[in-house]
Amino acid sequence: MLELRPNCETCDRDLPPTSADARICSFECTYCRVCADGALAGRCPNCAGELVPRPRRPEDKLASYPASTVRVHATASACALTPASTPAT
Repeated sequence: MLELRPNCETCDRDLPPTSADARICSFECTYCRVCADGALAGRCPNCAGELVPRPRRPEDKLASYPASTVRVHATASACALTPASTPAT
């Protein structure tokens, strides 16, 4: 399930789970539309993957499946360090 991170990792803009302005890469690095389409030119600065619109969770599902409240700020190789990229053993 997607974390639905609460902020842009570049500018720290709030991105609520219902925001149409959130963009993510396949590792869930999260950016606002302005940063993703502007300075980042549609590419994640961590993994070079494409940034696509983040799906919005229906509001009636947020109570049972809440969005993350952990704010993430861009760091070098953040995508490579996510649990989703850990090889299965």
